[in-house]
Amino acid sequence: MRQWLKDAKRCGANTRRGTKCNGMGMPNGRCRMHGGTSPGAPKGNKNAWKHGYYSKVAKAERSFVKQLLKDARELLS
Repeated sequence: MRQWLKDAKRCGANTRRGTKCNGMGMPNGRCRMHGGTSPGAPKGNKNAWKHGYYSKVAKAERSFVKQLLKDARELLS
């Protein structure tokens, strides 16, 4: 094994067996499987957008239709 590989900083996270992980650590101190360079969720939660039922535009539209129906019922009665 190469010397730089032996001297590399180790991860040290606990594995499922309860032993320490011996994977090569990155600058953040963990290996790629125990806390790699993940930037996290995208800003604005764009991945959760499915249909926009609760968006401002959709809420305003439903409110407008609801008011139209209410006015129509009053007019008919």
